[in-house]
Amino acid sequence: MARDQVDMTPIETRDELVAWFSAGCKPKDKFRVGTEHEKFAFAIESNRPVPYFGPHGIRALLDGMQHMLGWEPIMEGENIIGLADVTGGGAISLEPGGQFELSGAPLETVHQTCNELMAHLAQVREVARPLGIGFVGIGMTPNWSRSDIHVMPKGRYKIMTEYMPKVGKLGLDMMYRTCTVQTNHDFSSEADMVKKLRVGLALQPVATALFANSPFTEGKPNGFVSFRSEIWRDTDNARSGMLPWAFESGMGFERYTDYALDVPMYFVKRGDRYIDVSGRSFRDHLAGKLLPGERATISDWANHISTIFPEVRLKRYLEMRGSDGGPWRVLPSLPAFWCGILYDEDSLTAAWDIAKDWTAEERQKLRDDVPRLGFKATIRDRDLLNISIDLLRISRKGLTRRNRLDPTGRDETRYLRPLEEIVARGMTPAEAMLARFHGVWNGSVEPIYTEYAY
Repeated sequence: MARDQVDMTPIETRDELVAWFSAGCKPKDKFRVGTEHEKFAFAIESNRPVPYFGPHGIRALLDGMQHMLGWEPIMEGENIIGLADVTGGGAISLEPGGQFELSGAPLETVHQTCNELMAHLAQVREVARPLGIGFVGIGMTPNWSRSDIHVMPKGRYKIMTEYMPKVGKLGLDMMYRTCTVQTNHDFSSEADMVKKLRVGLALQPVATALFANSPFTEGKPNGFVSFRSEIWRDTDNARSGMLPWAFESGMGFERYTDYALDVPMYFVKRGDRYIDVSGRSFRDHLAGKLLPGERATISDWANHISTIFPEVRLKRYLEMRGSDGGPWRVLPSLPAFWCGILYDEDSLTAAWDIAKDWTAEERQKLRDDVPRLGFKATIRDRDLLNISIDLLRISRKGLTRRNRLDPTGRDETRYLRPLEEIVARGMTPAEAMLARFHGVWNGSVEPIYTEYAY
């Protein structure tokens, strides 16, 4: 989850909230891509979760990273809970169960985001190895129960932990037992935002299948290829899902603002203090009904927007949120996949042509089916494998036209190869993992901690 914002400028009107989104519009030559990925920390000796405190804990890891990188520590009280690169714009943050997240800087090319990722993983390994800590790339912890997992000392997570069971059955699993990779993309205008949002929402199940990587719960197959994606279906439906209204006429910054105004809040932050306002609306906060004498601020709005979890999230950019975390080799494939579709006008139109006639009910059924069925999920008599092959071709053409070259003259299409290999095999990463579980792993998930380690 993103670092909490600090901008105490008071907000007076709904129009200012609309303008906050609109300020994200930028010329195409200023488009960037940002990649965020989460990974599970585990004790190498035991393959068990890592606590926050102690000589071999997450805090020691963050201290070590801070000394190595010189990044600014993000503190909550006496506890270091993240690091910020104040020059480059990247950050390291903690998810509720100690999942370690790199929030990458906004960069010009997929080559740069790949280099950023490789540098980060090398730095993390250098600090973590002496502490006996390893990291694994997978969408859901394969064998830890919720009670096994140590809770990170962050005020917002305490509020969320108390609130989640009131609004869904699987919200705590989302918080403590899942990891994702997501990619962030720019828009040039309100119309461009709407088209990209619709393409991203309708076709997010393709990314879910391509990255499906969470087939185990507490050591056993759970019946899904992406249980992480299934978890989101019963986390908090007031703040997640496929946003069917985004496909209706009149969609724009105002419509999303009105949606966000009524999504229940979690907290308001004042200084280091998190004030629990869970279940109340930002509309009430804007009207001065939540905290006597306190006015809503830009920070309050930005923090609230970061607690809304649809399959594609609008901030001042668009976040593609449908993919499981995975091995390092596939992580740059996600920004490449979406850059090829979203940052080339012909590709964006071709992708929209695939999905533009789908109904809200059809889109919802595809999203509901993909966690269990993966590439076998169907829409309009087409299976998702077939659609994935088409979209990868569209993305490849877009990246070829984009023509962003690395120092050796290679373009960004090379990052699609892991995904093209997946569709050539016709099975999700989870199915490949299940085959190993039933074969060479002899019914054990323990080999994941070596074969999928970073």
